[in-house]
Amino acid sequence: MGEQPYKRKLIEVALPLEDINREAAREKSIRHGHPSTLHLWWARRPLAAARAVLFAQLVDDPSAHPDQFPTAEAQQAERERLFDIIRDLVKWENSNDERVLAKARAEIWKSCDGNPPPILDPFAGGGTIPLEAQRLGLEAHASDLNPVAVLINKALIEIPPKWAGMPPVFPGAAESKLGGWPGATGLAEDVRRYGQWMRDEAEKRIGHLYPKAKLPDGSEATVIAWIWARTVKCPNPACGIMMPLVRSWWLGKKKGKEAYVVPSVVNGRVEFSIGHDVRQAPTKEKDGTVRRTGAVCIGCSTSVPLAFIRDEGKAGRIGTQLMAIAAEGVRRRHYIAPYGDHAAMADVPMPSGVPDTDLPKQGLGFRVQAYGMKRHYQLFTKRQLLVLNLFSELVVEMREKVLRDFEEIETSNAFSNSSYASGEEYAKSLAVYGAFLVSRLADRSASLVPWDPGPTKETPSHVFTRQAISMLWDFAETNPLGTSAGNFSDGAVLVANAIHRLPAGPLAYASQENATNRQYSGLVVTTDPPYYDNVGYADLSDFFYVWLRRPLASVMPQLFGTLLTPKVDELIADPSRHGDDAAAAEWFERGFQSVFAQIGRQSLPNFPACVYYAFKQSENGADGEASTGWEKLLEGMLQAGWSVTGTWPVRTEWGNRMRSFESNALASSVVLACRRKSSAATAIDRNGLVSALRAELPVALRELQQGNVAPVDLAQAAIGPGMAVFSRYQRVAEQDGSTMSVRTALALINRVLADVLSEQEGDFDLDTRWCLKWFEARGFDEGPSGEAETLARAMNTSLAGLERARVARARAGKTVLVAPDELSDRYEPDRDDRASVWEAALHLSRRLEEQGVDSAATLMAKLDGRVDLDAVKELAYLLYSICERRKWSQTALRFNSLVTSWPDLVATKDRAWGATNAQGTFDFEGTL
Repeated sequence: MGEQPYKRKLIEVALPLEDINREAAREKSIRHGHPSTLHLWWARRPLAAARAVLFAQLVDDPSAHPDQFPTAEAQQAERERLFDIIRDLVKWENSNDERVLAKARAEIWKSCDGNPPPILDPFAGGGTIPLEAQRLGLEAHASDLNPVAVLINKALIEIPPKWAGMPPVFPGAAESKLGGWPGATGLAEDVRRYGQWMRDEAEKRIGHLYPKAKLPDGSEATVIAWIWARTVKCPNPACGIMMPLVRSWWLGKKKGKEAYVVPSVVNGRVEFSIGHDVRQAPTKEKDGTVRRTGAVCIGCSTSVPLAFIRDEGKAGRIGTQLMAIAAEGVRRRHYIAPYGDHAAMADVPMPSGVPDTDLPKQGLGFRVQAYGMKRHYQLFTKRQLLVLNLFSELVVEMREKVLRDFEEIETSNAFSNSSYASGEEYAKSLAVYGAFLVSRLADRSASLVPWDPGPTKETPSHVFTRQAISMLWDFAETNPLGTSAGNFSDGAVLVANAIHRLPAGPLAYASQENATNRQYSGLVVTTDPPYYDNVGYADLSDFFYVWLRRPLASVMPQLFGTLLTPKVDELIADPSRHGDDAAAAEWFERGFQSVFAQIGRQSLPNFPACVYYAFKQSENGADGEASTGWEKLLEGMLQAGWSVTGTWPVRTEWGNRMRSFESNALASSVVLACRRKSSAATAIDRNGLVSALRAELPVALRELQQGNVAPVDLAQAAIGPGMAVFSRYQRVAEQDGSTMSVRTALALINRVLADVLSEQEGDFDLDTRWCLKWFEARGFDEGPSGEAETLARAMNTSLAGLERARVARARAGKTVLVAPDELSDRYEPDRDDRASVWEAALHLSRRLEEQGVDSAATLMAKLDGRVDLDAVKELAYLLYSICERRKWSQTALRFNSLVTSWPDLVATKDRAWGATNAQGTFDFEGTL
């Protein structure tokens, strides 16, 4: 392409991807103090990845300074120095380490001539990107159309700096700690204290509605949750009971302490008791009463279709019945059958002022309307509405108390350094976090919260276990005044802990703006945009908005001036708003084109824009497989005149997790670095594009595999380097002279990718090549030995040799591959005179699945030198690709897990070899 007229940034050349991915995946397990615990938002990106991307987006690649780094070796050495900074920067433990942050800031300031640009995320959502920009000392700007997202960003980046270094106001709190209140720690302490005050006030007023449970020994225990079943009247006239609708009877599955609900019909009424005998426990076939197509009456065994239940719901005839009470115990849960007035306590009068606002008639991620739930208040029980109403009122009372407490202390010294030193301002700030406590409680206190009976759980979950509001038959009503999952006090502690760790400076700005027409002048954009039709943010966030608005409408009238969140201008492809799929797709594409055209015209030209994308939606068309979500985003960007200059798959899920093949979720976020297309860009034809893809994709694929991108995400990640080729040209001409569409380009990229993967077979030994071809045709099923022998001759091996290698078995004219479960547990590579890449991959995947990383790393160490380990990893990618095409999901999971665990295996192996060299022993499974 010739010399670039700009200084290339690190993100356009190289990243320590494996280190970033490891820390980004690890971050998913961190809860205490993590900003995500402040308030729920969907599809957040990891903080570690955002920090690394921002750093690499602003810092020059060494190749941009040939005067300082004249050789490739010098440039790589400098990159490694920058990589070491990133490696420290992405660790959770270092997120507030000033020594580490200072190093990163120094590099940014150096590359920006001492004047780093302001960073903007115009689709700020949960606030990850602006928060990490602020942590790096940059001027951060966050905007979003959604008021809930804007409020989250204000709470993360705008409010804490106003009160940085200030002591808490709650009476006696300031004296509770010596050494001052750095950062937002004083604010955090007030959230904790005032939150507890709200909880205590609630208990005084409605504590009697949450009685304790009486245990069999006569003692009392605090209730964790009341577990309810929805009911409908059995349509069989000879029965007519109020039949329970239950997805599972299980309450607890901890070994030795199993518990489940036992239903029975007594005098025309269903009663429930608690069972503990595992021999009588519900089997998979008989667990619950609701199936995919309907329910079964426990009284008469009548099958009741879902259509009947929906009709009953629309007529308001779905009821509820208490099934069980879960109570706290010493290192266990107590489960008690309904008794006394526990059910009656929940039947309170309908409170006034409930959120009587409409759910969408149709909307992405909504399933409850078909059962008669059409208003927001219908998602809650009456007791839940009562407690949420009360806590909303307590936020207002808390704000008044803060103002009184503020006025009673000597504020001249405590707040003299703040330009916002007014009790009114501080009380409003605390009201935001108080409202978050109510909003968080709503997610735990709705009639859509499932009970999780898992052996390590036995707790109520929350509404948004998925990015949807789905119908739930049995549900857990949590105890907001208790001490277990879902209680109000824990929410206050989690929010306070999150605030405690915020950078609280420099000043930042969060505003409600439409990305399609806001200003981008003088800003650099990094953004995680909406994903086509994957998440209906506005409709889903109304669940929170209706509770946030109540205490905050007078505090932030502009942000909460509407009954519900804005919908008309939301940039998602929702057919229910635009008439049909085609119109929704056009709206999405046109919106993206407008956004990126604005960014291109106004944003600072010396820096690339960075765009995250973590959504796949595959469709098969005339040109092969394409991705609608990607297609529309890229079409909008390319039509706005952008080209891709760098692409990185950043890991965002645990390595041992793989979603279904049909899922539109990625385990990796693909980060695109983009620049305005050069005016010197030329045109090319279809054949020229294919040649360019075939020349460049093999190198890019190797880099992706070396970067350990998960096999489940490989095809999606390869779109990045493929589009970098496609987007560099002014246009690509089809054979008929028309301009190639993004959809066609995506299909070509997928086709070339499949070819490149197949060509990697050249790295494999002869036995592995035979196994691969046989597996592609038959998996682990039998086939005629004649075909097996013919294939073996073509691969320059023999069926007898394959049997000696213990990778295949031939009997009675049939041949079959030896499956992983049939492999020997005592396999020793040093005794294998015909070790193959195939055998190594199967043994490693099985050992990893059954015995874990340490055991698999031991085997890897023994295989090292016997087989090419890089080829083993390449084979795992290829096997995953075959399994995906053939829909062999369980086998695919083995190979996906092997690749995603590869860095841990290598690191563990190398540590063990270090111990071997030092001590002469191998410290996992004995000596080698």
